[in-house]
Amino acid sequence: MTADINARKLRMVMIGGGPGSAIGGVHRRAANLDGQYDLVGGAFSTDETRTRSMGRELFLDPERVTNSWQDLLDRERALPMDRRADVVSIVTPNHLHFEQATAALRLGFHVIMDKPMTMTLDEAYRLRDTVRASGRIFALTHPYAAGVMIKLARDLVAQGTIGTVRRVVVEYPQGWLARRIEADNNRQALWRTDPALAGSGCVGDIGTHAANLSETVTGMRVVSVSADVGTVVEGRRLDDDFSVHARWENGARGSIQASQIAAGEGNGLSIRVYGTDAGLEWRHDRQDFLYVRHQQKPWEKYARGTEYVAAISPAAARVTRTDQYHPEGYIEEFANICLNAAAAIRAVESGRQPTALELDFPNVHDGIRGMAFIQATLQSSRTASAWVEVEGGPGAE
Repeated sequence: MTADINARKLRMVMIGGGPGSAIGGVHRRAANLDGQYDLVGGAFSTDETRTRSMGRELFLDPERVTNSWQDLLDRERALPMDRRADVVSIVTPNHLHFEQATAALRLGFHVIMDKPMTMTLDEAYRLRDTVRASGRIFALTHPYAAGVMIKLARDLVAQGTIGTVRRVVVEYPQGWLARRIEADNNRQALWRTDPALAGSGCVGDIGTHAANLSETVTGMRVVSVSADVGTVVEGRRLDDDFSVHARWENGARGSIQASQIAAGEGNGLSIRVYGTDAGLEWRHDRQDFLYVRHQQKPWEKYARGTEYVAAISPAAARVTRTDQYHPEGYIEEFANICLNAAAAIRAVESGRQPTALELDFPNVHDGIRGMAFIQATLQSSRTASAWVEVEGGPGAE
């Protein structure tokens, strides 16, 4: 890109995220939170009127707003180096991810993209190869795994605080699809329940978050699953509820459950990890706290923003923005990914290898793991197989 990469904001363009988008605004606010990015253009919608409206709302140069993502990338590529975008944010429906990310990477742009990464595991492997060949930074937005206290949990497990992991339980209930609101033309429900646009339903939409969270905290891959996947709401075309018995690399057992028909639930993500010496628990609705329950000594409650958390986990300290008396939340989780990705991009553009802390965000390999989890879970349920192996192990990297 340009020689002044460390003396300015990173220039970003966005594909998707137009009026009515659930995630586009979240990505924009997250990227803006730490002052690392400047949104300079976008292809927010295939509808000309809608994309122009979004551009005006964001005070963007009309010349850098278009209803064609291909046109957007071509225009940016043709600009002088001191104006061209550095990063492409992709927040479109799942079926577009592979093509758009591949094109952006091949044109030399760094990419921050929403999950699930692709529609198929084969596409995920191919995208990994493109990332490798491009030398660009690729970040995948699994925000929950990027939270401050999840980084602490990961580091406590790695440091042996709870002993050897033996059991993992992840639950992710939502209730927003308890009724068939896609029949009422709800924009988010329409594409998320369409097999051609989403690929998978509950398993891909929030199940991948739950699986990724388990692997992030334990540091171990899910190696096999036995699944029950269902479509509960009559007339719906994709799954809206599932339960998985799972096994992790070291033989640990547990479960991953997610539902979008749990009436009354908002975003009830939680994880419990039990080791030989202690267990830990984290809930998204109390995300500033991590609980460690020792077997032979008093239980502990860790609070985000404290000096003792910073001493244990430099990764947690790096993405802590407020003290323990003021809560942080959902936008900040996305911002943590953007912040570390920005540091990694600056490192690459400056000709040096990013540090481990700078690379502390979900990447293309996490995307492969997500697609492998989807594939194995759906196969297990479809074939009534007791156990199905989850692909995407060490050889996939």
